[in-house]
Amino acid sequence: MPSRPSTRLQTFPNPNPERDYRIHMEIPEFSCLCPMTGQPDFATLLLDYVPDKTCVELKSLKLYVWSYRDMGAYHEAVTNRILGDLVAATRPRYLRLAARFNVRGGIFTTIVVDHRKRGWRPAPFVPLDSFPPADPHAAA
Repeated sequence: MPSRPSTRLQTFPNPNPERDYRIHMEIPEFSCLCPMTGQPDFATLLLDYVPDKTCVELKSLKLYVWSYRDMGAYHEAVTNRILGDLVAATRPRYLRLAARFNVRGGIFTTIVVDHRKRGWRPAPFVPLDSFPPADPHAAA
């Protein structure tokens, strides 16, 4: 039986809930319909999140994204709705969603929304471009 679009997001237990780590996804095939013209709008969704107790299951995410294909939605509204649905399903420590819509009328639109669990603070950023440190015993 072929797959069908679905608004149900499924999750699975985070295999390492004791640790903060980032999950990054790029979803280049998002589409919905312009509520004014009925024409298709296409976007790449960039999803970054730090899971808490659960992670989103990828096939359910694919079917969820597909469910928007025939739905009329403004860019701002659909991006915020997707974030809300992902937060409700996974209850992450942190989640950021950027929706980069393709050009329409000479205008590119990017909507960025995020969610931070109350009380969660990220670990300090560690730049790795100079890591490992230079060998202090090397000849100058």
